[in-house]
Amino acid sequence: MKKTVFLLAFLLLAIAATAQTLNVKVGNVTYLFPSTDTGDMVFSGGTTLTVMGKEFTLADISGINVDDTEVTAGNVAVVYNGTSASATVAGDIAQYVDIAISGAHVSITQSDALTNDLISAGTASEITYNLSGSSDDGEFYMAGSAKATIELNGLTLTNVTPANSGAAVHIQDGKRIKVKVVTGTTNTLVDAASGSQKGALYIKGHAEFAQKGTLNVTGNVKHAIKTGEYFTIKNATINVKSAVGDGINCAQYFLMESGTITINGTSDDGIQCDIDDTTTGSTGETTDHEDEDSGNMYISGGTINITCDGVAAKGVKCEGDMNITGGEITVVTTGNGSWDEDDLETKAACGLSADGNMNISGSSTVLNLTAKGAGGKGMKCDGVMTIDDGSITILTSGGLYYNNGTTENTNYTGNTDNVSSNYYSSPKGIKAGLKTESGNSYTYSGGLVINGGTINVTTKGRNGEGIESKNTLDINGGNIIINAYDDAINAAQDLTVNDGYVYAVSSSNDGMDANGNLYIKGGIVVAACSGSNNAENALDANTEDRKQLYIQGGILFVMGNLENGASLSQACYSTSSWSKNTWYSFTVGSKVYAFKTPSSGGSKLVVSASSQPTLKSGVTVSSGTEILGGNGYVDAAVNGGSSVSLSSYSSNSGGGPGGGGPGGGGGPGGW
Repeated sequence: MKKTVFLLAFLLLAIAATAQTLNVKVGNVTYLFPSTDTGDMVFSGGTTLTVMGKEFTLADISGINVDDTEVTAGNVAVVYNGTSASATVAGDIAQYVDIAISGAHVSITQSDALTNDLISAGTASEITYNLSGSSDDGEFYMAGSAKATIELNGLTLTNVTPANSGAAVHIQDGKRIKVKVVTGTTNTLVDAASGSQKGALYIKGHAEFAQKGTLNVTGNVKHAIKTGEYFTIKNATINVKSAVGDGINCAQYFLMESGTITINGTSDDGIQCDIDDTTTGSTGETTDHEDEDSGNMYISGGTINITCDGVAAKGVKCEGDMNITGGEITVVTTGNGSWDEDDLETKAACGLSADGNMNISGSSTVLNLTAKGAGGKGMKCDGVMTIDDGSITILTSGGLYYNNGTTENTNYTGNTDNVSSNYYSSPKGIKAGLKTESGNSYTYSGGLVINGGTINVTTKGRNGEGIESKNTLDINGGNIIINAYDDAINAAQDLTVNDGYVYAVSSSNDGMDANGNLYIKGGIVVAACSGSNNAENALDANTEDRKQLYIQGGILFVMGNLENGASLSQACYSTSSWSKNTWYSFTVGSKVYAFKTPSSGGSKLVVSASSQPTLKSGVTVSSGTEILGGNGYVDAAVNGGSSVSLSSYSSNSGGGPGGGGPGGGGGPGGW
């Protein structure tokens, strides 16, 4: 004992004389005390040594030496090396951390006194944990009640035999946790194959991902990444290789400014954001998101690529509002629908899904959404969907999904008129709002407003509708191109076109179908119905409930019938002689429009404009400003062609019955 005390005294004199660093090693943990900060060091009872508030039992010390190691204040560095791990701890925070290492399993507990003491001392208010190295059987566990930073600095960690948690990295700390994916590094986390862990990377509190490194994550039990509170990302690249649950699951809100998220192989949703406090409910959006618990998503930049194979899985889902103002999002869902035992209705896969409103804007916004499974949808919300700008491309190819809890059919071909909407889900490109049945009446909420942007929707599967609003639908601008199996555009209430370019073609049903009134007030509208029978209309309103089609302005080029009894404030003209897949020129005053007719359409061709147009068939389009990617041009230079004789169109010369009544326009449908 005397020898130990003498040696310690000698080392302490040496550190004071040379202004170096005192290294105190306890097992695989080394504590680093700069000579300039150590102050008085106290021996007590010949059994303990206290340095900068950290008390050591002499019997536990495996080594002490003095060298010129540089010390980073507030830092804990953990290095994994195969079956073992080691840690170094800066002296200023040594007294606030308790570290246990078993093999490559590291457990750290932060003292609750950490924040107040460090703030009082005028030093850093949080600890930074720098994790590096590799282990095939290791973990990092940290518990505490103060903000912290986790640096993933070239870490490869798989948890096989958990000591504290089945997660590879588990942060049991409910405060803000900044996760720095260190620039230039690649990091890989894989959780244990069994256990109760919520994710391979689990953070109890708020998670803020930053820097330009890469993080690869595999979730073998549930989610790949799970945060108990909000999730933000800037610059980092996150790759979810697979997950039994969601790729990323968070609460409160999700915010992405930049970076890249790629998610594959999930059995559930790609990214899901929930309201945290379900008892209190949503706070709604707050200033700077302070204390926000909305379930909202905010995406202003970056790239998201998601492939979901699970039944009824959603690519990006939130319980609140989804706000997209920039960035590129690509989602492919392949799973079929499923029967929900709790809600007693069918549910289907969807690219983007919001329980609240959905707002899409920003010229840099690009959405590419594909749904391959039965009943699958491109994007939907229960509230109001507002599209102001951006480029949206949607393809659905699955059939009609049917399931009444006992019988499943992934390509149902029967008549759904007398089938409860809870039992089936039809594929749709865009779906907004809710139509709720109560006895023999309905209530309508939400809806769809399109003010701008380019929207291109193709639905190939049976009963696939292009755009559907379960309430009103207003088109005030934008380029909208719909090629659908069922109705190209459908509204459960009034449908109004004020401006923009609308190309709505159905191969098996109506071009544009309103279960209320249908108003054409402006813009350019190209519409075609299936032409298979007189019951389908290019422009359809709910005359069964005394609603009407109103033609009050705009440029119309319609293949098929107009709703019988239409109100024509603007003159319409028709011809029964028209050809499919043929270029037509349409001249109004000094402007020349050119349109290529689709392969479907009714027996009539109806045109309308503010003044009587002239029509030519078989023209050659030599130049022009492209609107529809080959389907139509405005202010075009055309050559040749044959004049088409037009007759005045009577409001009572139109087509079949309106699409009203229960289930009209494709029915309410399940999710």
